[in-house]
Amino acid sequence: MFTGCGTALITPFRRDFSLDEDTLRRLVQRQIASGIDFLVPCGTTGESPTLTRSEHLRVVEITLEEAKGKVPVLAGAGGYNTAAVIELARELGRLGADGILSVTPYYNKPTQEGLFQHYQAIAAAVPLPIVVYSVQGRTGVNVEPATLARLARIENIVGVKEASGNISQMANVLHEVPAGFHVLSGDDAITIPLVALGGRGIVSVASNEIPREMTQLAAAALGGDFAQARAIQARYLPLMNVNFVESNPIPVKAAMALMGLVEPIYRLPLVPPSPASLEKIEKVLEQAGLLVESAQHAS
Repeated sequence: MFTGCGTALITPFRRDFSLDEDTLRRLVQRQIASGIDFLVPCGTTGESPTLTRSEHLRVVEITLEEAKGKVPVLAGAGGYNTAAVIELARELGRLGADGILSVTPYYNKPTQEGLFQHYQAIAAAVPLPIVVYSVQGRTGVNVEPATLARLARIENIVGVKEASGNISQMANVLHEVPAGFHVLSGDDAITIPLVALGGRGIVSVASNEIPREMTQLAAAALGGDFAQARAIQARYLPLMNVNFVESNPIPVKAAMALMGLVEPIYRLPLVPPSPASLEKIEKVLEQAGLLVESAQHAS
């Protein structure tokens, strides 16, 4: 279900900082029209820490309404309070989410045993497929390969979004978990090596901007056409890199504003990129031919 390219959707806001439901619908429609494999609302890229509970549910509800069963929806539900995560995940299940992407607890930094117990409790309470989200750079906690091997034995823990950026760790994860366990890259730029090692695809930031191309990259790699995958990567690597010139999702949202897709509105503590960063983003978009979409949008 969660193979290929899934987009970690941004959450669009209006100038008064309210949720922009109409733009969200257009973004989801654009993703589906571009052939995306699955959608991931309310992750880090979706500024989920700044969404109210009702907004979080509404974003997922709109995504599901627009997806209409055409593509699976892997909804974000993570945090450092296990009971609260379970409550949210249950609500997302009632809405009809196809699965849950659950980031590791942050700030309270549980041990490996604590991580195991946390995910085991979620899996016992929520019958949906669960994808663990390991991103040590943001949370301060790493899900070690041995822990993932234990979690993979739980029937409805079906995969991991591995965003350590550590190819060696990814190789060890793939060595430890069973063949049917979905190991997904959390970094666009290392989709190809992860798939070459046996991974199943990417939860992508860049596919907010280039959904068709990132889906083609993942499909080429999964099909063993690494020459084609490398050609796509070579063209869009500067975009993948500039998306992290400042903290995600600041650059990708700025880029999509320059493409005419959203308003460049963030909720604190996120702020717009610096003028120097914005200049870099605009230059990369221009070189990739992506500012054309802005002109088309304006017309």
